Amino acid sequence: MLEGSSSVVVAASGGMDSALALALLKEAGWKVHALHFLLPASPQSRKQRANAARRIAAHLNISLEMIDLTEAFQEKVIEPFVREYLEGLTPNPCVRCNELVKFEYLMQYADDRGIPWIATGHYARIKRGKGESQAELWRGRDRGKEQSYFLHRLNCSHLSRIIFPLGEMTKEGVKSQAKEREIIAHSIPESREICFIPGNDYRPFIEHRKEVGEAQKGNIVDEQGHLLGTHKGVYRYTIGQRQGLGVSSSRPYYVKEIRPMSREVVVARREDLYAGAVEADQFNWISGVPPEKEMEALAQVRYRHRASSGRLKVLSPDRVRFVFNRPQWAVTPGQALVCYEGDRVMGGGWIVKGERARPKEGIEF
Repeated sequence: MLEGSSSVVVAASGGMDSALALALLKEAGWKVHALHFLLPASPQSRKQRANAARRIAAHLNISLEMIDLTEAFQEKVIEPFVREYLEGLTPNPCVRCNELVKFEYLMQYADDRGIPWIATGHYARIKRGKGESQAELWRGRDRGKEQSYFLHRLNCSHLSRIIFPLGEMTKEGVKSQAKEREIIAHSIPESREICFIPGNDYRPFIEHRKEVGEAQKGNIVDEQGHLLGTHKGVYRYTIGQRQGLGVSSSRPYYVKEIRPMSREVVVARREDLYAGAVEADQFNWISGVPPEKEMEALAQVRYRHRASSGRLKVLSPDRVRFVFNRPQWAVTPGQALVCYEGDRVMGGGWIVKGERARPKEGIEF
């Protein structure tokens, strides 16, 4: 972590990770400003998070300011989240939140006050060269916790001003150091959960916000178009889903494709969900410049997916095609494809389609 006496604004969620980030920066000699974002949540959870942020700031003797971003979060995260599910996609709100809310408003707050640096409690690393364009995003040391996947929409100009104090640490190490400093934090949901949806069940959340009703009903069919059942809305399904299909069979079916225009949910056998390649658009190159030619790389198609090797080809400045060396299961439109060169994050984009693997591509069942 950088040593210094400059000013830094730190996102203070009220959780343990951001609390330790605050403590470490202050101990390293930084002039620390804590900033807590009020985001959509149940009234109880919102109050608990805010109180935890206040308690931590007081414990560390750091000034704290709060900004209500409910409206911005609603517009930039929740509305696209609902819309994409109704369009048959499976969105990733954490990626959008980091790009369009957390880092956007951290930067804005810092710029308005002449603060040169910002920091968060993410488990990721930044490697810096001599110039702004040489700041790179790398995976965090803790492989089980690292969060670079969620940060792929950032660029060099962001990274040149960001500090990740926990990047070299493990979660257990963070817990131990927080305990040493007697930090009592609010229990923030892990990244696999949706922070603004109680119980993490998005279906009633969408139904409460949109009058989906009878118009969303449709058929469940196999790849040949045979009718196997009916459903109450394509938003209730995601690629790879097995449970809740209501289809009787001697072998289980899985959701393979969602067709919002015809309101069809296509199911197939597990072996039919392997993809040999994937395309993604709105690709963000962290360096700002895509590679000039096809190259070997690693690709991750969802947060808990183990990155797989293959070849990355640039189709246009913001669209790529990635061919896997080994076919990957349940590649899902709407999720992010994030590409790595070793542990360095090259960038990422939104998956638009997966290409079915051919039998000769060595699928293991």
